[in-house]
Amino acid sequence: MRLVTAALIVLFAAPSFAQEWVEYYSREDRFLVNFPKQPQVKTITYRTEYGLDLPAHVHAYDEGSAHYSVTVVDYNDVVKMHGERVKGCTLYPDQCTNQGQNELHGALDYAAWNFIKRDAKVTYYGYANSDRIEGRRVQLANPDKSKTFAAIYMHENRLYITEATVAGNAAPPALFYQSMGFLDKDGVRVRYKTPYSNVYPAPEREPGGPNRPMGC
Repeated sequence: MRLVTAALIVLFAAPSFAQEWVEYYSREDRFLVNFPKQPQVKTITYRTEYGLDLPAHVHAYDEGSAHYSVTVVDYNDVVKMHGERVKGCTLYPDQCTNQGQNELHGALDYAAWNFIKRDAKVTYYGYANSDRIEGRRVQLANPDKSKTFAAIYMHENRLYITEATVAGNAAPPALFYQSMGFLDKDGVRVRYKTPYSNVYPAPEREPGGPNRPMGC
């Protein structure tokens, strides 16, 4: 009887802990992720590798020294913007190149570089994959002993930069960075049959799975 009682305590205690987190989604920025609490959203300007200023949204929650954020940068107009930049250019050809495709191909690595060059020790750098959407992962040991876990993805010309910083003695914030998902224009979660890379045609989507528009 004591074993049954203990099992019931565990069974009901686990959901109670999980309820402290919220499944957060943004139809506008087309993603979903778990946050400890409802984040605040602000608009910023993101400077790209080749010097464009792009609109971006930061979805962030802070509590004490802990920080959780998803930054979403809209790269959809970079080719057009670079074309306007070099329009009428009469310099040498290499100075009149439209760098839009370079921006799209290099956005993941440039965002990763922005973490790597921080005043911190890089403890991990490697490949990331969420619902078969490819990306990069970076982990840092910061001077104040805190730890930063970052994952970067690009889907349909939107750059997603997830970042969680926690105390040095805290557990890795896996409930945050492992929950990242992406939505299509109808608010349906996306999962592909084979790996998706932003600069190539999208593969077929996996049938079944989550297919209900989020927020409905």
